[in-house]
Amino acid sequence: MIYVCVVTRNQSATAGLVLWKLRKVFQEYPREYHILVADDASTDGTSETLDTYQRALPLTLHQHQKPQGAAACLEGLLRDALGRSDRPKRDCVVTLPADFSVSPAVLPDLVRRFESGADVVVGEVDAAEPTLGMRLVRRHAARLLRPGVSLPGIRDLTSGVSLIRLITLKNCLRDRPDGLLTSSGASTHAELVARAAAGARQISAVGLAGRPEGAAERSLGDAIGLALDLLRSGRRLRIPAPSAPVSRG
Repeated sequence: MIYVCVVTRNQSATAGLVLWKLRKVFQEYPREYHILVADDASTDGTSETLDTYQRALPLTLHQHQKPQGAAACLEGLLRDALGRSDRPKRDCVVTLPADFSVSPAVLPDLVRRFESGADVVVGEVDAAEPTLGMRLVRRHAARLLRPGVSLPGIRDLTSGVSLIRLITLKNCLRDRPDGLLTSSGASTHAELVARAAAGARQISAVGLAGRPEGAAERSLGDAIGLALDLLRSGRRLRIPAPSAPVSRG
């Protein structure tokens, strides 16, 4: 079973596109799947859009009345996936961004690596940001996250795209019973990948085509905010570097 996790807040214009594309992908690439969506107290009609798809897809919606933040929402979805699975060694979770900056069409590439034995698959996106500031921050995210987060061989830690074998995730949660994720924003994905990779036997990286037109236009202030968030996470977190090397196609 593939559990697809999507966290959204006020993204009514793109969340529906992500779900529509997921449905199309699984029609063309048949696999058992279930979509888990967390709507973090949206106020723009996102919940109504998601409710429409809930009736047409194998989808469970976690509707929050008060904002919980990206880390809490994502961890809730991951724990839901683990609770549903009775085959954690054979099942996996996939994280996708709700802004459609990366198309769900990339999913088969991730799953093929998983089916070849990878415990963690990281999606690396090039040129997915329409502004120079955001491109620079994302390009240097690995440096900004030091010394607390170190993933040698991974070139993009902010794509929001990853696949994790459920047994690997289960072991991560066992080691951190009080909570797995403590970051915010784009740092949440980096922290998740780092924690999963630390206990993985095989790690794979997949180059993905980004959709600059799908990402929201971001200002210089957004780029500075992301850089500061990554810096703070790098100084606060202490995650062991993975022992497994990163393989590429």
